[in-house]
Amino acid sequence: MTYNIICKKVELADSSKEKLLGKVKKLNKFFDDDTDCRIVVDEQKEQMVVEITFIYKGFFIRAEARSREMLTAVDDCLANIDRQIRKNKTKLAKRLRDAGFENYDVDLGNQDVSDEKEEFKIIRKKHIPAKPMMVEEAILQMNMLGHDFFIFNDPDTMSTNIVYKRRDGNYALIETN
Repeated sequence: MTYNIICKKVELADSSKEKLLGKVKKLNKFFDDDTDCRIVVDEQKEQMVVEITFIYKGFFIRAEARSREMLTAVDDCLANIDRQIRKNKTKLAKRLRDAGFENYDVDLGNQDVSDEKEEFKIIRKKHIPAKPMMVEEAILQMNMLGHDFFIFNDPDTMSTNIVYKRRDGNYALIETN
């Protein structure tokens, strides 16, 4: 497993990084060796914000927590991820097809883009390739990321589709031509 610790507005001592990795490595039992783990530690308004993202066979499993203590936030994140994995264990086992993820690349790089000619200002740009998946897989992925919508390609028509969570708790699908 590959671990990437990113510190924003905070410096972590090596001993703190070792404690953090020690806690995160407890979830190794759920993942293969080719899994990537991205840990972002940030300080905002006298609170530590910890975001942990696992990229496992094309799926993102993500959690974020805030606390005055970094290790408390890490524990909260890990409990959330553990809960997500256990809740979706059978769904993931049914949905994961190794052959379906062979050519799937993930780019987590972010860029700041400023366009002052227009009235609209783009402050962040992400590139995430839309991969072919069924609607159920897209909803599962959206829930695991904690997002309100998810963009994916329909495997039959290869058209770009969007699923989103409605205010009433149900899901909706937008299909494109």
